[in-house]
Amino acid sequence: MKEALASYMQVGIVHFMAYPECMKGEGPIYDTLTKIVEDEFFAAVEITWIKDPAERARVKTLLATSHLTVGYGAQPCLLSQKLNLNHFDEAERKKAVDQVKACIDEAAEVGAEAVAVLSGADPGARREEAFALLVDSVTELCGYAKTKGLRFVLESFDSKYDKKCLIGPAKDALALCKAVRKTYPDFGIMVDLSHLPIQDETPMLVFGTLQKENIAHIHIGNSVKQAGHPAYGDQHPRFGLPGGENDVPQLVEFLKVLFEIEYLGKGRRPVVAFEVKPLPGETSGSVIASAKRTLLEAWALV
Repeated sequence: MKEALASYMQVGIVHFMAYPECMKGEGPIYDTLTKIVEDEFFAAVEITWIKDPAERARVKTLLATSHLTVGYGAQPCLLSQKLNLNHFDEAERKKAVDQVKACIDEAAEVGAEAVAVLSGADPGARREEAFALLVDSVTELCGYAKTKGLRFVLESFDSKYDKKCLIGPAKDALALCKAVRKTYPDFGIMVDLSHLPIQDETPMLVFGTLQKENIAHIHIGNSVKQAGHPAYGDQHPRFGLPGGENDVPQLVEFLKVLFEIEYLGKGRRPVVAFEVKPLPGETSGSVIASAKRTLLEAWALV
């Protein structure tokens, strides 16, 4: 592609993955986020919970000056506390819903435009029951997000390698969309290139199944299917990691399919966000720079 990347997308980055020391809502959130805000390569950023109200106020001011599109990921809050939006125990499911409502409040406070979650675990034989509970939770949360002026998104994960989530394969993500969009038509699915190998699915299969209208957001990154590898599963290592699944060729294929379904098109400029994390011994700055180079090289080949 000879035309400018910025004509077709807002390049974003998941702050709490690039700086995993901030994932639990603590740590040098303001200082590390400042590095992203001051990098003109990025037009969008995704943050997560910030436990300290004073730090949250500083972040709000920082983001207000940034001219960045801001998203909010509630996934770390759910995963770190083992909360499940499709839990069979009503009290446990309510804990998960209440936590996400608190995240929605926080997202609105800092000026985010959307909040993302993930489903709970795939329970096997009781999948249909769990699916119905998830529909109830997501529908309730879509309504709550709407009162705050926010979009609500669910990210599909793997169902058998690492997170082992209910959603899941593209066909199940589509079923969830159809159920929830009857009431909230702006609900959609986040598709992550990192997850496709561990979903055992291809970009053509996923995007062909979901179609453009059900896709709410895009992440790009890497994963490892090789058992015993230090980065096995859904650890979001850098592109091109030996033993990993995604590098420039896979990103090229992914972007080409996004063009084919017209999710990407000149003037549309949806957010396409890196989700990459440094492994032990690696630096955040190096992994972020590597991701930029990967995207630029792939873009030249699309």
